[in-house]
Amino acid sequence: MFVKDIYTLHSTYREDMTVRGYQFGKGEKSACIVGPIRGDEIQQLYICSQLVRALKEIEGNGCISAGRQVLVIPVVNAYSVNINERFFGVKETDINRNVPGSNYGEPAARLADSLLAEIKEYAYGIQFTSFYIQGEFVPHVRMMETGYQNTSLANLFGLPYVVVRKPTPIDTKTLNYNWQDEMTAAFSVYTNQNYRIDEDSARQAVAAVLRFLKRMGIIRYDSHSGFISHVLYESDLSNVSAEKAGIFRGLVHAGDDVRYGMELAKIIDPYDGSVRETITAPTDGIVFFAHSGSLVCQKDTAYRLIHRLHE
Repeated sequence: MFVKDIYTLHSTYREDMTVRGYQFGKGEKSACIVGPIRGDEIQQLYICSQLVRALKEIEGNGCISAGRQVLVIPVVNAYSVNINERFFGVKETDINRNVPGSNYGEPAARLADSLLAEIKEYAYGIQFTSFYIQGEFVPHVRMMETGYQNTSLANLFGLPYVVVRKPTPIDTKTLNYNWQDEMTAAFSVYTNQNYRIDEDSARQAVAAVLRFLKRMGIIRYDSHSGFISHVLYESDLSNVSAEKAGIFRGLVHAGDDVRYGMELAKIIDPYDGSVRETITAPTDGIVFFAHSGSLVCQKDTAYRLIHRLHE
């Protein structure tokens, strides 16, 4: 294992922030794994730390394939992790909406520029990231529909679902989109937690990445076959929104099977405790995403459902 400094952000009032990468093997730039770009992605940081540990052992056993190189960047935005803030700096900038960045821009843009310059030559890119809404997901691989996406490769992770998203203008500033634009096969991996560590889904994510690296011939590793992934288009998911604001009491979780008319959540009036709204399932299906915050705003997405595939 070789540790290298990728970028150092100098600060007047606090310790400098250095983005470090952990390199395994030598030769062709085969795969790069990137951890938290946002400061509340603690589950993602934990997963990357476990991948560093696993790859160190694999390399020690001589099981990194000859002429192959893997780079793991456990955290990009350490400043925000340290203070438990989602976004970066005084202006609370989302670094993942500043890619490809600029060498002459503000700190977030310079950081994004240096990150992409370091990782754009890798054949495969894996990012552990989070959704813009607080909640839990069924573990899945997500990719942008840029024309370069390859769902067959995404299936090799062996996670339950592969989701393809048609990019909107704001998505063109994300790492996944710009990584693909550099001809890297880029994948975003989502687990069922974000700011809280979930051991089961973390192990599943580590196993999925090692399974993918094995199937691409980058490492030699004994692994289970995983799931036969089902490919979904994000536009096919059913959004269930909250019509009232208040205290959110979810009754189902990601992965649960639901039926039409089944109660999914109750929204409680924070002053008198009455039920302002009972959210029900608009269709039979599987809960793909579930809001997990204690509060919900009017028109927030409370759930996203996968339509039942077989009746």
